Amino acid sequence: MTTRAQLRKTALTFQEVEEVTADGVVTYSVRGKEFASVTKDGVVRLRLPEAEVERAVAAYPRAGGLTHAGRQIGFQAPLTDVGGQHLWALVMEAWKHRAPKQLAARLTAIVDSPTQPGSDLPASIGKPATRALANAGLTTLDQVATRTRAELLALHGVGPKAVRILADTLTEQGMSLR
Repeated sequence: MTTRAQLRKTALTFQEVEEVTADGVVTYSVRGKEFASVTKDGVVRLRLPEAEVERAVAAYPRAGGLTHAGRQIGFQAPLTDVGGQHLWALVMEAWKHRAPKQLAARLTAIVDSPTQPGSDLPASIGKPATRALANAGLTTLDQVATRTRAELLALHGVGPKAVRILADTLTEQGMSLR
């Protein structure tokens, strides 16, 4: 069962996301363009390309298309129906769909090749953690050292094991988390 907290953590993982709550609806946008929201009654709404909408609707019996002015613009379903891993993929697609092309291209590059040139992050933290850190603009140990354990754990894809490995690596190099 996916929660509002999981949706929030996922949406805020991406760059330049703004969160606004009005009348019980929480909306996430990138540079002023809404890409995800959750209604007060727990329905998640994601702005997606048409092909993604069809796949998402087919995956969940209580899901449906989201329309505006007679045009299909996204997907909606009870948040509790959407699995956590699939939610991550859907939110990422929604963010990329609504983000400016250059910003979306940077995320695609990170996802396709999480190891960035000049990165000294240990490979043992795993690809999901490496991608999450890179998406947050943290590609070196010096940059990671500017964050707290809680800030790192708040990134979707960074778990306790990755934080422990990062902290140990920083200690070996005479540094520490903030």
